[in-house]
Amino acid sequence: MTRTTPPRPLDVERLFPELAAYRGTTTRLHPRPGSPKVSDSSVGGPLLWPADEPWPVCGEAHGHGRGRRPADIHRYRQILAAAWAREENPGPTDEERKLLGELRLEHRFPEVSGTDPLPMIGLAQLYRRDVPDLPPGPGDYDLLQVFWCPFEAHGPGRYDLELHLRWRRSREVGAVLAVPPQPLVVGYDGFVPEPCVLHPEQVTTYQFAGLLPEHLCTRIDAWEALEDAAEPVGYQYDLSIPPGWRVGGFASWHTTDPYPMNCHTCGKPMHLLLTIDSSEWDGGSGSWKPMQEHDLPAHQHATPTEVTVGRHGELNLFACPTNPDHPHRWSIQ
Repeated sequence: MTRTTPPRPLDVERLFPELAAYRGTTTRLHPRPGSPKVSDSSVGGPLLWPADEPWPVCGEAHGHGRGRRPADIHRYRQILAAAWAREENPGPTDEERKLLGELRLEHRFPEVSGTDPLPMIGLAQLYRRDVPDLPPGPGDYDLLQVFWCPFEAHGPGRYDLELHLRWRRSREVGAVLAVPPQPLVVGYDGFVPEPCVLHPEQVTTYQFAGLLPEHLCTRIDAWEALEDAAEPVGYQYDLSIPPGWRVGGFASWHTTDPYPMNCHTCGKPMHLLLTIDSSEWDGGSGSWKPMQEHDLPAHQHATPTEVTVGRHGELNLFACPTNPDHPHRWSIQ
């Protein structure tokens, strides 16, 4: 089923014609639970990965011998979802609560060294044919694959993420890796995505308010102050940048002040490549809820991927527009 974003509550360019110069497009991915194949764009699905190519690993030394097993995390979610979906007596039974408690236990593997290569988790793959705003890869590469380490244990503070992006030509992949390696345990269940099919939809987006010219931003602030408090419409949450997983467009800087995202290799300003969001919508962004899901409650349906970024925020991945081979950068909002 397709997912369609409702029309915006008002035409923001009629109020502020100058915004036409700061208009763009972004592709909302609309991930929803399903059974994707290697030939599909997906979140958490099987990847088109060559059988003879090494799987990405995290090579940075850090502890990864204690945590929850990925299979337990998937099973926990399945049991809980089925329990609450029952029409009669919804919620876990005593027996299910006992099993859920067992599945939440952490496991230790003392034999695992902090210097052992750690298989990364395949987070998403995106085919250019499916995603209008996915920029060209190096040469004529048409497939982007995204991985991350399932532990926040990197960088100087030992709390950073470790990500890996791989571009490839899908037509050159022969035999596909049947059983990808996976970590024995993960540091946090939010690193483990549920398999989701995508329903890409290209929508209009506008630059983050804090990056607009000061005079325009001031006028928008004044207009918002006069909005009807009963049904307020805000530039940030209703008119500019949609929530959820998306490709291209503009990054939101609602948690930190905007800071330059320039390529460390060539110095060029980087473009937003991919946003990985903890939620597809919430109370502050409910106007973006797809029309086909208007009546669905957020607490059951707004987190289809089960991926959690930071404190339920979003991860913005940036790429060099001059050379996609240059190292990416990222921010958490």
